[in-house]
Amino acid sequence: MFVAPDPGHLRLRTAARAVTGVGLAVAVAELAGLSLTASITGGLAALLALFTVADASVRAQARTTALLPVAGFPVLALATALHGVPLARDAAFVAVVFCGVYARRWGPRGHALGIFAFMNFFVTQFLHALPGQLPELYAAVGLALASAALVRFVLWPLERRTPPAPVPAPLPGRGLARPTTRQAVQATVACALALGVGQVLSQDRWYWAVGTAWWVFVNTTSRGETLVRGFRRVLGTVIGIAIGLLVAIPLHGAPAPTAVLVALCVFGIFYTAPVSYSWMMLAVTVMAGLLYGLLGVLHPGLLVLRLEQTAVGAGAACLAVVLLLPVTTHTTNQLWIERALRSVHAATAEAIARLAGDETADPAPHAAELELLLGRVRMALAPLVHPLSPFRGRKARARQVIALLDECAREVRGLAAVAADPEAGHDERLAAACWRVEGAVEALTARENAAHQARGRAVKAAAAQPAQATATVPAARTAPDAVPAAVPAPRAAVAATPPGVPALAHLHGLERLLTELDAPLRVTPAQLLTPR
Repeated sequence: MFVAPDPGHLRLRTAARAVTGVGLAVAVAELAGLSLTASITGGLAALLALFTVADASVRAQARTTALLPVAGFPVLALATALHGVPLARDAAFVAVVFCGVYARRWGPRGHALGIFAFMNFFVTQFLHALPGQLPELYAAVGLALASAALVRFVLWPLERRTPPAPVPAPLPGRGLARPTTRQAVQATVACALALGVGQVLSQDRWYWAVGTAWWVFVNTTSRGETLVRGFRRVLGTVIGIAIGLLVAIPLHGAPAPTAVLVALCVFGIFYTAPVSYSWMMLAVTVMAGLLYGLLGVLHPGLLVLRLEQTAVGAGAACLAVVLLLPVTTHTTNQLWIERALRSVHAATAEAIARLAGDETADPAPHAAELELLLGRVRMALAPLVHPLSPFRGRKARARQVIALLDECAREVRGLAAVAADPEAGHDERLAAACWRVEGAVEALTARENAAHQARGRAVKAAAAQPAQATATVPAARTAPDAVPAAVPAPRAAVAATPPGVPALAHLHGLERLLTELDAPLRVTPAQLLTPR
């Protein structure tokens, strides 16, 4: 629960680099004689630049970093100009929310620019920045982005040695069914609701409710993912506030110890973000308390208000995702599982082609893609395996699916390694085993699509019948006989893999695992609603 694997110490190095970049940004702002408000703005801008820019290549990351002012500066100007006009400010904030989420359709770059734009509006409310401060805020953000770029691309270029993993392509869709469009609508409604209720609690600190609602929708797709993320945000905030009461308040804003603790919080944000949203939120909450101490406004009541606003924002997000254009956890995880299975088949086919002598065939990219897709499958299934999930059947099914897919990934990696060996030979049984793997994948991935098509044909057929004959539509029209049969059990040869043919052993392993996946993937959600 407390220590996660860190291959190559990548999280450790990324977190240390973030502390260096943010520290340099604040130091440069202070040396330039900028105000405390501007220095804090610069530090947060550097943090966002290092945290949100996640393009697949270093060149693309540099371009996205260079475009951050294009997204941030107009929003910064708008937020400060509307500081004394509450209605216009609120309407502009909600519009920024919609545009920021909608921009995610353009991939990692749109995602980073959207977050940066939103956070510039948020930070302006956090610091109560006025129009007269805009020039030095621009200077602070510009210096911060330059400092972050210097550290990231020149002094500590981690991505040049370890290229970032590409992000799996988002699930498809059109109109409101498109994830980015649907989330833009949901997030806008949630943030508007959070803004209204948050202002009832406080006319000065309402923005925390909006910020919570916004961040709950980051990197989530389904209803279950959003609900779990909201819970984890509240949990991290509660623990962070408890620590803030013990650490931040006694400091009374003392600069030196506060700076050290803020650096530790920045490290914690980057080190824990890939593995625990609750731990990351703990670090964010403690850092916010320390910054309030620097600004001279920290007191216990403010931290309690912070918790109340967080609860409001998380509640607004949960209501929006449940009532407005909901996407069930089952729908999402089935789609990601299907993509993972097709990646298994693609890697298998490429490996067999390579073993058959095709030098252009390469299973390695498909094996790497499978690892990324499995990460997305785990995220989609996380609500089902959460400790608070009341449904034992769904939890057991999700754990079984994750375990079997992990084993599939190991077999695929082994098969890719065998195919990469120039001395590996080709066996005539490999093609037959590959066809069986292909058939198993097709049966698993086609079942649900065929079920939907069968139901659609039944509905159309019923509508075409005369009204008096509707009740006599044959039951066979709605029966699932058009659905592919269960995955056939592997042949007896699977149990007796001949020695010296490692590729065939991996293929037989995949056959067995795909066969075992048939049972948990065939069960419908309604059959798994078994409470504790």
